[in-house]
Amino acid sequence: MASLKALKIRINSVKSTQKITKAMKMVAAAKLRRAQEAAQAGRPYAERLEAVVASLSRQLSGGAGVSPLLSGTGKDQVHLLVVATSERGLAGAFNSNIVRAARRKAEELEAQGKTVRFYLAGKKGRVLRRFYPNAILADHELGQHKVLGFQQAREVADDLLARYAAGEFDVAHLFYAKFVSALVQLPVGRQIIPVAVDALDKDVPSTSSTSGNTSAPAAVVEYEPDEESILADLLPRNVAIQIFRAMLENAASEQGSRMNAMDNATRNAGDMINRLSIQYNRTRQAAITTELVEIISGAEAL
Repeated sequence: MASLKALKIRINSVKSTQKITKAMKMVAAAKLRRAQEAAQAGRPYAERLEAVVASLSRQLSGGAGVSPLLSGTGKDQVHLLVVATSERGLAGAFNSNIVRAARRKAEELEAQGKTVRFYLAGKKGRVLRRFYPNAILADHELGQHKVLGFQQAREVADDLLARYAAGEFDVAHLFYAKFVSALVQLPVGRQIIPVAVDALDKDVPSTSSTSGNTSAPAAVVEYEPDEESILADLLPRNVAIQIFRAMLENAASEQGSRMNAMDNATRNAGDMINRLSIQYNRTRQAAITTELVEIISGAEAL
């Protein structure tokens, strides 16, 4: 009887957990649509800004008076890995995939003799403290904001730019999860400081021709007041926009990953309930059979 009672308690416990995971799945599904729309709406602006920066950078690369955000500090020793994660867990492998990508990059840089530092933007990135306890440059808290907006991205960008100007690092890489679909979220790592012009040329599609002739020359563009002044404004803004884009992509990826994780947990709970119910019924049947045998044996003895 004790085992029957324990099985019943366990079944009720799993049923309660199943209700929670089912509710969390529905909440994540409701949030996913809005987050997905925001992420997709933010991509064109971020990509076009990168195209403009790449165009201007090609014209000024190597010139005098070029911003350090384009030309760099002249060194390539200290690399800062900006790891953007979520503030909450229960999202499957969403956060661990981002952290794993950052760790792979860190190992690659250390193998080249580089110094690696980490900038954590999100509570779940703090797991890196276990692997790199002395390499955490900053831990930017975002948990006090219910909804992350451009203002929060600008705060992170301003902090990064101030540290870059102070010489705390030479190169910054941003890690986040790009939203592909509710089932697929790809961890991405890209250099944001200084601007990697070669990488932008590969990532940004050519817009030089609309007739399909990719060999057509690009249009001549005149900038006013001048390229240097425009870049001085666009380069810091580009850092903030790319961080904001990462936050939007992360928000959609987090909800998609959480929805899948809770769906799997709900189905696993259902399977466990079925197994426990079968075990409970068999145990109960065995107990009834034992009682019947005892009653019959007692009757025959009389």
